[in-house]
Amino acid sequence: MNQAPPHPRPRAPRVLFITPEVHPLAKTGGLGDVSAALPAALREMGVDVRLLIPGYPSVLDGIGHTRRVAAFDTLPPFPPSILRSARLSTGRRPMETPAYVIDCPVLYQRAGDPYVDAEGRDWPDNALRFGLLSRIGAILSSDASPLAWRPRVTHCNDWQSGLAPAYLDFHAGRKAATLMVIHNLAFQGIFPADTVAATGLPPASFRMDGVEYHGGMSFLKAGLYYADHIATVSPTYAREIQTPALGFGLHGLLAARRDRIIGIVNGIDTNEWNPATDPALPQRYTAATPEGKAASKQALQRTMGLHADPGIPLFGAVSRITPQKGYDLILEIAPQLIDLPAQLVILGSGATPLEQALTQLARNHPGRIAVRIGFDERLSHLIEAGADSFLMPSRFEPCGLNQMYSQRYGTPPIVRATGGLVDTVTDYSTPAALFANGASGFMFTEMTAASLLDAIRRAVAAYHDRPVWRRLMANGMSRDFGWHGSARAYRELYLSLQS
Repeated sequence: MNQAPPHPRPRAPRVLFITPEVHPLAKTGGLGDVSAALPAALREMGVDVRLLIPGYPSVLDGIGHTRRVAAFDTLPPFPPSILRSARLSTGRRPMETPAYVIDCPVLYQRAGDPYVDAEGRDWPDNALRFGLLSRIGAILSSDASPLAWRPRVTHCNDWQSGLAPAYLDFHAGRKAATLMVIHNLAFQGIFPADTVAATGLPPASFRMDGVEYHGGMSFLKAGLYYADHIATVSPTYAREIQTPALGFGLHGLLAARRDRIIGIVNGIDTNEWNPATDPALPQRYTAATPEGKAASKQALQRTMGLHADPGIPLFGAVSRITPQKGYDLILEIAPQLIDLPAQLVILGSGATPLEQALTQLARNHPGRIAVRIGFDERLSHLIEAGADSFLMPSRFEPCGLNQMYSQRYGTPPIVRATGGLVDTVTDYSTPAALFANGASGFMFTEMTAASLLDAIRRAVAAYHDRPVWRRLMANGMSRDFGWHGSARAYRELYLSLQS
């Protein structure tokens, strides 16, 4: 009997992961965390993934030893740059991730945030800064690469790498397949029309079926139009962005490409975010020993100048302070929240008017409300552990990470029913829901102060029912939010793209 020949095993994917930030070297939000954890998880699965990142001062200072592997001296209209290779250790993972760093002092060696100056204004040359990231990413993804290593898939993240699929589309030689991943559709990288020539794209790209967007050009639209496939960071968000309400002007293009869109919910780095091993906590704890969480609450109250009261519910929030995150609602309900009674602690930075209003709120309610403007990684861990419940009243939330951190730390989150919050939090309604569907938090639908306050009141009532609260904590802490499932989904997508 003749036997059919065995199917050849698919080649392990080779992936260039282009990102504008990566924790702990450069981070302004969740993308920095994802860019550290996802490639590490993929490498543990055998995917040959390598990062491409800009050489900000924090990157070059923090990365350690690098090796010059290429130079781009004649890449008009961009200034000369050097490509360096290095290996990144992210979080507390034992495996290092190879990375290529673009060393271009003219564009990247400056103080401040990767995207804005000290006054919060966009760097005026951001089109060139991230055009270069995209351009070198496209070169490394084609037969024009000076490197022996060539990817078969190029994974682009947000608008900052959105031109890479466009450059590759106009490249006549061999090239990698492209995946455009949307972490937040609200940020699109929109620039004047003359940016097309300034970034070296051909005039033929400036059309409605291309990079043109209301008379200007959009880096993100370029990626969404020219990429072979599109991914978002949660299944619910993948559906939401195809609607006028959350499509930010690109819903028509996205709806037309719906058969090329997939939603893969983010994971979290369970080594970095683990209450059983977290060095930021005064006492570590697990689902089996949740009483250890009380020490973090005490430390958080002391650190933030709140009244030392172990029995009062303490709500925490850590995020960019913007209207998207619902801070206007938090400001509106703050007086009723402290009258419950409850305490509130906030860490973040963002819109100056909201920062100022929150700071004044804390001054008006000392010992009950505390606000820290800025970013403090260690404090963010303490808030996740020390708060009793976590607030995320987002207008939209592509995925969100803090609601997953919170559940892992036994801190049931209060979230609005949108995006990845829907996909990762199970609403508590009755005690029966604790066992029937594994309720792990509280969800509200209407983007109103009244709806948020109602969810907070439900949480406070559950908090004072200790058996219910302990079960809520246990349900959240037992959920697997690690990157393994998400990384496996990306690996399958890479295999389909490279075939």
